[in-house]
Amino acid sequence: MKLVFYSGGDEISNMAIDEEALDLVESNNPTFVFIPSSSYDGEYEFQEFVEHYQKFGVTRFLYFPVDIPHDNVLLKEVFNSDLIHLGGGNTYYFLHSLRKRGLLGFLKEYALEGGVLSGLSAGGIMMTPNIRTAGYPDFDRDDNEEGLVNLRSLGLVKFEFFPHFKNSVRYDTVLRKQSKLTKNPIFALPDGCGLIKEGNNLKIIGRAWSFHQGVKTLLNA
Repeated sequence: MKLVFYSGGDEISNMAIDEEALDLVESNNPTFVFIPSSSYDGEYEFQEFVEHYQKFGVTRFLYFPVDIPHDNVLLKEVFNSDLIHLGGGNTYYFLHSLRKRGLLGFLKEYALEGGVLSGLSAGGIMMTPNIRTAGYPDFDRDDNEEGLVNLRSLGLVKFEFFPHFKNSVRYDTVLRKQSKLTKNPIFALPDGCGLIKEGNNLKIIGRAWSFHQGVKTLLNA
């Protein structure tokens, strides 16, 4: 598997993660797919995605909003691409849309067969066993307006992902508590930091902390 997790941040702060993601792509003329969490503002985000990766020489792009109907021709092209990027936004709405369109299985198969799957914030959370981390802390969480009870997602890794982490007492308190409620460690990353999962290897770009059974550990100390 080739997975790329972006916590958040701007174009400059994520440059090192971008370069690692591009190194995972084997094609000399790749196709990159952008899947927004919502079609609302999705086209604007896609344009930013295109303009960003054009700077790296990528010329072929597809836009695939999953909360509106799509045809099988586009579906086939998407899953024959070289890199699929899952955008940020409301994680509950994103999961609801992917499940409604029956796309979780397609994405999992794509990743298992060697396609590069990347995700920003909500998109990164989607690659983990569940989307629990979208629901806390109370002062910085997604609204579950879809009323989702089943929070299972792609399950491609054995950790949970907490983006936009701030190394502070109030975040630590919540994450220590939440880490006692799950068997998987919670990897918490500030904006501008990321994870590269290639096969059994995990590379940390920037800084990352693990919260597991109430214990906080700096992963790249």
